[in-house]
Amino acid sequence: MEEIILPDLSAIQLKAASHLVREGRVRGRFLIHRVLLKKIEDQASQGDTMAMDGLRDLVEACEEMKVKLDYVGDLRDRERSDRLLIVEEAARLNAKILTCDPVMAQLAESTGLRLLYELPPPPFSIAQLFEEGVMSIHVKEGLPPRVKRGIPGRWRFVEVSEKPVSRHELELLIAHLMREAYKSFGVDAFLEIDKPGVKIFQLKDYRVVITRPPFSDGFELTVVKPVIRRDLRDYYLPPQVVDRLENRAEGILIAGPPGMGKSTFAQALAEYYRSLNKVVKTIESPRDLRVSPDITQYSKTAAKQSELHDVLLLSRPDYTIFDEIRDSSDFDLFIDLRLAGIGMVGVIHATSPIDAIQRVANRVDVGLLPSIIDTVIFMDKGEIQSIYVLEMTVKVPAGLKKADLARPTVIVKDLLTDEPLYELYVFGERTFVVPIKKLEERKKPRAPIRQIMNTLQKHIPDFRIEEEGNLIRIYIPGRYYRVYVRKVQNKLLKIARKYSLTLEALPS
Repeated sequence: MEEIILPDLSAIQLKAASHLVREGRVRGRFLIHRVLLKKIEDQASQGDTMAMDGLRDLVEACEEMKVKLDYVGDLRDRERSDRLLIVEEAARLNAKILTCDPVMAQLAESTGLRLLYELPPPPFSIAQLFEEGVMSIHVKEGLPPRVKRGIPGRWRFVEVSEKPVSRHELELLIAHLMREAYKSFGVDAFLEIDKPGVKIFQLKDYRVVITRPPFSDGFELTVVKPVIRRDLRDYYLPPQVVDRLENRAEGILIAGPPGMGKSTFAQALAEYYRSLNKVVKTIESPRDLRVSPDITQYSKTAAKQSELHDVLLLSRPDYTIFDEIRDSSDFDLFIDLRLAGIGMVGVIHATSPIDAIQRVANRVDVGLLPSIIDTVIFMDKGEIQSIYVLEMTVKVPAGLKKADLARPTVIVKDLLTDEPLYELYVFGERTFVVPIKKLEERKKPRAPIRQIMNTLQKHIPDFRIEEEGNLIRIYIPGRYYRVYVRKVQNKLLKIARKYSLTLEALPS
């Protein structure tokens, strides 16, 4: 009896069907569903000719190898799912399904149909590119593949080939990764985001990010693998730091620019708390921290904020590692869980420790700040650059003189030297961040600062001022920056010229 092969769109598009024909592995008859022909036509009319090229290649291969090719199905079914149509037609004709789609393969197997899950060889092996020192692989349609080689903070981009990667080759790479992922979803692989323009999943140690138009301007694949896994002892922390982390720190921010080793340190800290018999959970997006199995990893993208909140309150972990805090809902969840008494470790992008503190301070009353964050660890090039601690007191803030101006003030100190570095306090309706050292060293009178503040307050309800010698920096929320340019900028420049000051206004 003649064997019937029914390819789906993925098998045509990735040229798996024509590849099997040319290898002589298929000698039966190919049947293509007419709904797929319509879809191929629609894609071509929108400028995507990859499936059309695959169909042309299959027709040519069948002619070369004398393999029969015909068409089945009814175009009136085009509103239904492609996968269901292929499954129903295969069951009716007793055909074998040919696919490169892992979902189709699982569907066919679950319904007891015969299956050929085949992929042509990839243009190169992702695993082979991850040689020693490679942090990530970057492949974009029309460009040579590149790798990021080095360590956090000290790396460089290197082209691994001069040949640009075609759309077909990129899709083939993605299909091979997806096949590996679907073999172990829920165990060694986790699908975090699956939308028409973007797909993010974790495959063992690999974090895979796939973007397509219109989400991105081209097809792109990024694969990231942790270069190192470190123990807390590898950071050679002074005893007072270890004592702080073990006995006193319950609201920790791990801050730094991207790629500086924040998540690596968070991972080491999670394992350290686990070794102390603490119950540790993580909130991640995607789940790519390499931690022990008894540390439960929650996906932020797979759950609503309220669900994460309820689960963590009910399960009562000693520490929750939040990797990474990005938007307002993340900050709200971090703050709420910390105020509920759960130890929190948050990973946050920031250019300096005080910037990380300020991002939380803008969302709460200053008096609550040390109850939410008590320790800030700033990472640079994979190592700890500085550690700040926060304390609350009532005093006359630095820069003010009258005793009746005493108020709750947050003092930010260097943990190792116990030296006060900043003070945060509320004056009027605004929160001020005052650098202590710069305040002590300042020679210019307070008059220009008062004039700048008075001018700003007339038009902008929220801002922050920092002084560095004759340089005055004003941080203005982005939503007020146009107001600053139109109504305030020229007035402040006149004040700056009067007192021989340099003025910088930056959106915050």
